[in-house]
Amino acid sequence: MQIQPYLYFNGNCEEAFKFYEKCLNGKIETMMPHTGSPAEKHVPAEWGNKILHARLVVGDAVLMASDAPPDHYSAPQGFSVSLQIKDPTEAERVFQALSENGKVTMPFQQTFWALRFGMLFDRFGIPWMINCEQAA
Repeated sequence: MQIQPYLYFNGNCEEAFKFYEKCLNGKIETMMPHTGSPAEKHVPAEWGNKILHARLVVGDAVLMASDAPPDHYSAPQGFSVSLQIKDPTEAERVFQALSENGKVTMPFQQTFWALRFGMLFDRFGIPWMINCEQAA
């Protein structure tokens, strides 16, 4: 079994996933717009280029998303996408990259459980936690 987060965006899924691909050194495997799919009939014409399904692979992890239909979007709340990164330099890089034009809610710093840990909302409103555990 794998647990894979699925995020909903308010019309900016493609922009967000291109940003995540860069920040996380991942690879977008799927970026499917509504146009050309059976779902095209169920969205307004101006929504055709919005994303029906996106898939980003980072190592052996997968992050998926889509643009929520215009009347079905609600801002994310009650969760965070949690990244576990072993290398402190890479963890710092990812934290800084994701926080660009976002809002840091807990600075990236040492804690009693981690070499470094921080929390943020990225510029798309998605909450993230970056954790770099202490060596065992």
